[in-house]
Amino acid sequence: MTSNRRNDRMDRESSEFEEKMLFVNRTSKTYQGGRRFRFAALVILGDRNGRVGMGIGKAKEVPVAIEKAKSIARKNMIMVPVENGTIPHDIVGVNSTSRVLLKPAGPGTGVIAGTVPRSIAELAGITNLLSKELGSRNKVNVAYAVFDGLKNLRTAKQVRALRGEAQPTGGAQ
Repeated sequence: MTSNRRNDRMDRESSEFEEKMLFVNRTSKTYQGGRRFRFAALVILGDRNGRVGMGIGKAKEVPVAIEKAKSIARKNMIMVPVENGTIPHDIVGVNSTSRVLLKPAGPGTGVIAGTVPRSIAELAGITNLLSKELGSRNKVNVAYAVFDGLKNLRTAKQVRALRGEAQPTGGAQ
């Protein structure tokens, strides 16, 4: 049995992340000889520890589209600040006509969200979250809106560092 270095590397990388295929879209174009189909796949990758990525792959065959989407998702990884199983603050992610409201939830609430925000949150390692899809519910736009919201999340420590403030000491100056 021969071993291929590229395939070994791909196996190691894919085992690091859990993947979820959200949907496959089929489009067709009519030519003189008949219809030709193309497929687009939306895939989410995550390690359930704060890292998550999303990719859309397009090809003439479904498996090829899924593989392309996975490689694009690996390139588009983001870090999500997760505090006690939830996000640090409320945020609204926007993409095109889709807006997604993401709110932190108390322990034991679970992820109360639509299909796309739930998948992304679970693969990011968020266990308690409330969300509401506003505007268009197109799966691709909703996914981009959720990623926009997660990208713009900041912890209190990060905000203090951006403002150049020192750690709070508790005493008045």
